[in-house]
Amino acid sequence: MPFRTKFILCMAVLASIVAHAANDARLLYIEKYKSTAIREMQQNGIPASITLAQGCLESADGTSYLAKEANNHFGIKCAGWRGATVSRDDDAAGECFRKYASADESFRDHSAFLRYRDRYAFLFDLDPTDYRGWAYGLSRAGYATDPKYPEKLIAIIENYKLFRYDILEPEVQLPAPPANAPQAVEVKPEETVVRLKNLAGIDLTHPVYERYGVLYIVANGGETYFSLARDYNLFLNEILKINDESRNHVIESGTIVYLEPKRRQGTAEMPAHVVEEGETLKDLSQRFAIRQNSLRRINHISQGAEPQPGMLLLLKKPDRK
Repeated sequence: MPFRTKFILCMAVLASIVAHAANDARLLYIEKYKSTAIREMQQNGIPASITLAQGCLESADGTSYLAKEANNHFGIKCAGWRGATVSRDDDAAGECFRKYASADESFRDHSAFLRYRDRYAFLFDLDPTDYRGWAYGLSRAGYATDPKYPEKLIAIIENYKLFRYDILEPEVQLPAPPANAPQAVEVKPEETVVRLKNLAGIDLTHPVYERYGVLYIVANGGETYFSLARDYNLFLNEILKINDESRNHVIESGTIVYLEPKRRQGTAEMPAHVVEEGETLKDLSQRFAIRQNSLRRINHISQGAEPQPGMLLLLKKPDRK
């Protein structure tokens, strides 16, 4: 056999071996982190297929420097980060990247990174199984500079059938609340008890309610935001931000604690509210499940000021004529 032919055959075999090894690494990565991605989908609404595909791509299936040395599986840089960091060349030399204590922390921060930035907000209006919309939306919002980023994500999702993880398990009935559960909050007509998905590792001892589409629980006496963040797989600063709290402290029995971001404005059915004596902006934010900064912006209330009794507080932006 001529040398040239032998060389070509050897290269073909080598390429096949390399491709097979890469496939094995990707399959191992998917198997290892699929339950984590599903958990994040159930908690934050990001398709598990997207999370897995981004993890595969950004971390080179867990083999990249950032993944191995910093547990950073999504290439998230340091902007707004107060934790440990690591430097790495990327779009520029020596860029700053976030460093995590574990891969699990990286997955959770990835969810928070998308969920709490306005430029990604439109993605959460997509159908939960629309992985194509998410892939192109991430690119449009500037997650990556690679113009082929959406196509790469979609190829990984479809080649490895990751879309099958976007289908949630059947709903399960919540367990009955403990006998000593607080009765301080009455369930009003606009609120319904939610039947949560079967979330592994989540504390379901609290009945979970829905107010204007936002999930919340009623705290027991002696609980803290730290303990609730731990029970519901949230970061402490995340649950504090959601509930407009600046510090962790013991929560009074009967306090409403939201588990996900409140609305940016009210609905057509609740456009305004007449402020009563003693009501604060925080009270109204919790009552109507609307963010405090949104209420300030809509009503032109300066930071630190409170609405006055008798004021017509707009809960949604006036309709444009």
